[in-house]
Parts: sequence; structure tokens; C-alpha cells
Amino acid sequence: MVVDVVTKIEISRPREEVAAFAADPAKATAWYKNIEASEWETRPPVGVGSRFRFRARFLGRTLDYTYQVQEIEPGTRIVMATTQGPFPMQTTYIWEDAADGATRMTLRNTGEPSGFAAVTAPVMTRAMRKANKADLRRLKALLER
Repeated sequence: MVVDVVTKIEISRPREEVAAFAADPAKATAWYKNIEASEWETRPPVGVGSRFRFRARFLGRTLDYTYQVQEIEPGTRIVMATTQGPFPMQTTYIWEDAADGATRMTLRNTGEPSGFAAVTAPVMTRAMRKANKADLRRLKALLER
């Protein structure tokens, strides 16, 4: 079963500002509740091929994984992926201009779990959707302060 979770939010800040904050892996712990730590494996700034390691808690488990940037259009879109563990995943952020100088941000997680993770895919999908909505609300609150 393929997991494909798409979450959107509108943030009352300019697109370039939202994109710069959200795409910075050093700021991930500020708005992702489940991410406990982030560390660069390559030198900043973010570009195609950049790698950063995260430690997260999800569904009661600690996960250590490395994302590598696959595509980037600064201020518009970033695609990163991890191939580690039973649930390789691709994460995409898209930033679009919205009314009155706001930004519409889309967060998309896709992947095809294997092994036991495949059995729990429906539960993971619901948990990811709930977590992503909460994380985007947290990002909105941080940036609109």
C-alpha cells in the first residue's frame, strides 16, 4: 500500500519568508513536534544533494534517518527523500502566493512501506495526517507571531 498524505495551510507571511524558514533543517525542531534533533551531514545552504539527519519519535518509536534533497526551486518547492528503514519516504514542500501577501504551503509525504510497516500503513497514514496538520499549525503560529 502506498502512503500519500497531503496537508495544506495558509500562513499570513510572505512566501520567501515561509520557504526560508520551513526549508531550513536547523529549524525543524521548532515546528515539527516529533523531530527531536537535526544535524547537517553536508555543508549549508540547502541545495540538490544536501543531506541532513533527523531523530524523531513517531508512533512510540525513535527513528533516525537522513534526508537528501532531490530537487529545489528556492522559495517555491523542495523535494527530499530518505531510503532508510522499513518506510522510505519522500517529502515535498510547495509554497505558493496566496491573497493579501500570505503563503499557501503544501506538505506532502509519500512512500511505500515494506514488511510490518506495510501492514500498519493505514494507521501510519492517519497518524501522519494528524501530525502534519498539527505541525503546519505550529509553523503558522511561529511565523505569524
